Amino acid sequence: MQSQQDNDDGPPPGWQPIPTPQRPAPLPSGFAQMVCGSCRRLLSYPSGGKHVKCSCCQTVNIVLEADQVGQVKCGSCTLLLMYPYGASQVRCSSCRFVTEIGANNKRPPWSVQQSKPTPPKASC
Repeated sequence: MQSQQDNDDGPPPGWQPIPTPQRPAPLPSGFAQMVCGSCRRLLSYPSGGKHVKCSCCQTVNIVLEADQVGQVKCGSCTLLLMYPYGASQVRCSSCRFVTEIGANNKRPPWSVQQSKPTPPKASC
């Protein structure tokens, strides 16, 4: 038994332990996040913005509030899709199938599903 412990000098040469990932820094106050619709990068932007341009792929992303987002399952691959609430159809980003939005497959806005009241519309 003692000889086994003497031979155990630790990990082999070149072996490095995997460091624990750092927690992302909290967002500064007044900022929000979204995922780019093209390259899937996480984007940070000032809260209240209507459009966010991705610095990686240059795609201009439309910012939707929770009460403006609808959900439907793709009619081909059943992937859950999110779309601007009120749209008549949505194209699947995975299989490219176009799903028609109708009363039979429409879900309530995300804010309703989370039991959050729809925010009042700002008057001009």
